[in-house]
Amino acid sequence: MREFSASDGFLESDTLAGGEGEAVPAAAETAVDPDMNYDEQFYPARPKALRPIARRRQYLATKPSFEFDGRNTAYVEWLRNQAMLGDANTLSRQLSGQASMWQNSYAHPNPRAAVERAPVWFTAYPLSFITRSGESFLGALGDKNMWDAFREIGIRAIHTGPVKLAGGISGWSQTPSVDGHFDRISMAIDPVFGTEDEFRRMCEVAADHDGTIIDDIVPGHTGKGADFRLAEMNFRDYPGIYHMVDIPEEDWHLLPEVPAGQDSVNLSPDSEQALQKAGYIIGRLQRVIFYEPGVKETNWSATRPVVDTTGKTRRWVYLHYFKAGQPSINWLDPTFAGMRLVVGDALHSLLDLGTGALRLDANGFLGVEKSAEEQPGWSEGHPLSEAANQLIGSMIRKVGGFSFQELNLTIDDIKATSESGPDLSYDFITRPAYHYALVTADTELLRLMLRLSMEIGVDQASLVHALQNHDELTYELMHFASGHREEIFELAGEELSGAELAEKVQQTMRERLTGESAPYNAVFTTNGIACTTVSFIMAALGIRDPETMTPEQESRVLDAHILLAMYNALQPGVFALSGWDLTGITALDRQSVAELTAQGDTRWINRGAHDLMGTSPDAKASASGMPRARSLYGPLPEQLQDSNSFARRLQRVLAVREEHGIATGTLLDVPGVSHRGLLVLVNRLGSGALEVTVLNFSDQDVAGSIQSSHLLPGSTVQDLFSGSTIGQVDDLGSFFLELPAFQGTALLLREDGLLREDGAVPGA
Repeated sequence: MREFSASDGFLESDTLAGGEGEAVPAAAETAVDPDMNYDEQFYPARPKALRPIARRRQYLATKPSFEFDGRNTAYVEWLRNQAMLGDANTLSRQLSGQASMWQNSYAHPNPRAAVERAPVWFTAYPLSFITRSGESFLGALGDKNMWDAFREIGIRAIHTGPVKLAGGISGWSQTPSVDGHFDRISMAIDPVFGTEDEFRRMCEVAADHDGTIIDDIVPGHTGKGADFRLAEMNFRDYPGIYHMVDIPEEDWHLLPEVPAGQDSVNLSPDSEQALQKAGYIIGRLQRVIFYEPGVKETNWSATRPVVDTTGKTRRWVYLHYFKAGQPSINWLDPTFAGMRLVVGDALHSLLDLGTGALRLDANGFLGVEKSAEEQPGWSEGHPLSEAANQLIGSMIRKVGGFSFQELNLTIDDIKATSESGPDLSYDFITRPAYHYALVTADTELLRLMLRLSMEIGVDQASLVHALQNHDELTYELMHFASGHREEIFELAGEELSGAELAEKVQQTMRERLTGESAPYNAVFTTNGIACTTVSFIMAALGIRDPETMTPEQESRVLDAHILLAMYNALQPGVFALSGWDLTGITALDRQSVAELTAQGDTRWINRGAHDLMGTSPDAKASASGMPRARSLYGPLPEQLQDSNSFARRLQRVLAVREEHGIATGTLLDVPGVSHRGLLVLVNRLGSGALEVTVLNFSDQDVAGSIQSSHLLPGSTVQDLFSGSTIGQVDDLGSFFLELPAFQGTALLLREDGLLREDGAVPGA
């Protein structure tokens, strides 16, 4: 990291123009690059590539042995020169008044344009990616050979995962991330993952392969970095970034003592209630995410005493929906400092680094409001979240990118947010339901979820349908457990309230996927099951000991894995999968990550290191120290030599998807089925033709009738994988099909020469 002195050309900006009066390098007054650059070549509507000063502004001041608070002007200046808010202000000054900011439509989400641009994603996880010796994570993701393999398989985008500096600052030292780098503290790339030049090179190689790089922003919180430390010191606009309340010293008796060696302490429910009654905070919220007795019992924590720049000692209470090291951003503070920070981070990724899209992490918790007495505060589905997401999504579209959200709330909330916010949403709607279908060999819940989604108006093409990501197998079923908990639904012949249905599904999953049935998986708090796709499938198939799996069992696991890939790929929307999926990774032995799971975060067992390209066969761990996990399928180069491998079978699925435009189609019907293990999806393709996806989630061969009111009698039924005609639609709008266990297919209905009842030519 370069060191700066006071003579490096800093100009003091006008406080009014800059928002908080940050120092600005003279070089930042103009951002001129006379040569044709990456952004100009591939995204001519974008402003010239910026070179903002997020990293170059950082310097190491002399470290006097003063207090780490507002009395130490050198410490305050050191924090200012690495804070995200200051960098966001610098970015905004360079963009304001530029004609290029008005060349793209931005008001409305455009999911199909996003899907056309990036229909299949590889979701990377930096901490688990094994590279060559001396090679960085970003360097590996820019490898031409890997992109050649991706293009051959049909993968068109990489979601990098968070790669910017994260964690916190304690004194002069940086502290580690508490949540997999989702506690961002800087716009700088973390040197652990590579350099900015490597990031830009990765974007260029992706573009050469008709691909897109997708980065992350975190609009819900930061880590406890420079911005939070300055907020504790009540410095300028910085407290406005967060939901934090200054507690007068006369009421410090309402606050718990901070244990030695810590900088904050979680409030007990009693303390939370006392501060609410005293009028300081809004109190308890609708739920406590990551609840852990003695660790996180409420969503509020109190800071230690901190001396500000005027010499006054302060204590604050701050909100954190997630962990204590992730203070929540305030989207409706009069300074709008939090909004400026987040938008600046987004523009840095898109316009400087060269990404084409951003994931919005934790974007469903951007508004909180006091509720009626004794009722929890309104913190989910709040209109402010919708407004903030519209602003973020619009800004991203305004500069030529697209965005997606991981919003684990009700289907209604996803619909509302998607109307004007991000272009795409992660499929938390059907993801737990297709897992439940494999566990029970029954698609009833999955069919229910798909139909509810259609009724509420969520377009399947606006969803990111995924296999494993870095998180647990989430089964919170918020639509039932929260927004519709009193509504009555039918499942397995029973009438259940939404809350009862959610509990029934969760209990079934816990019993089948963890404990004695599958000791290699683990429950993750109240959110779901920590497992890989492979270890989930093993548990669903009743395989108790991964070390004694037979070749026949491994073949069964592969079949089920391809089945789940077909479910996610052979419907409208984005299809996403991870390195854990591509290489068939099993869960880690929990003793190998005991230190990481000590605080209850069992998800580390599903984040084992994997060598995607087989470049380091002898490596025992990733460069970040994650232990290497067992791979059933092997690296991609080996798989591409085997026509029956996971990669080659997936390639055939994605080829059918691409050739017929399934990704941008429209889901018309989820009809009833003749066997409970079957799922039928009827899609209208862009060409006007009908495509029918049929999947068998059971371990039995199934023969039965496929029927839908959308099927035109007399149409021929063609199997898109074999190319053969397998039958004809009869007068009842049905046809006969046989499917082996854990198999699926895509069918095209040809209606040539037929007329509908209204005289129209089908497919016209």
